[in-house]
Amino acid sequence: MLAHDWPGRYRAAVTCAFCAIAGGSESAAMVLDEPDVLAFLDVRPVFPGHVLVVPRSHHETLVDLPEALLAPLLHAAQRVAAAVLPALGADGSFVAMNNTVSQSVPHLHVHVVPRRRKDGLRGFFWPRQRYADDREMAAVAETIRAALRAPAAVRDDESP
Repeated sequence: MLAHDWPGRYRAAVTCAFCAIAGGSESAAMVLDEPDVLAFLDVRPVFPGHVLVVPRSHHETLVDLPEALLAPLLHAAQRVAAAVLPALGADGSFVAMNNTVSQSVPHLHVHVVPRRRKDGLRGFFWPRQRYADDREMAAVAETIRAALRAPAAVRDDESP
């Protein structure tokens, strides 16, 4: 059976960029790799350190996400949001999720965007940028990974 003959969810999983990352056939600047959840840098970040937190399995929207994955996904997003503050010297973060509209990859993902006071962002019409090169992207990813390992970040064994 060809991929285009498969039922919708299977076809999406075969062609989904985030499923390719989860499956290891595409690379990403990974900041968190857990059994149910991945987090990696957005290749077109609003600001350096813009992380996408995704369920490892293919689910297009929050409505499609099984209840059993809700806590792992949101807990990972919470931990990444805590980590970007010390890792990148951010004053705060913007955490958001699109469902279908404005969802450039049809695989559920939570955006964690580090913010600074007077960073120039207004509303939701934000210009995207690129990392200077793969080394800069890798360095930002490592900084966030280190902050996730640090005791100051919200950890699995702590209550929110």
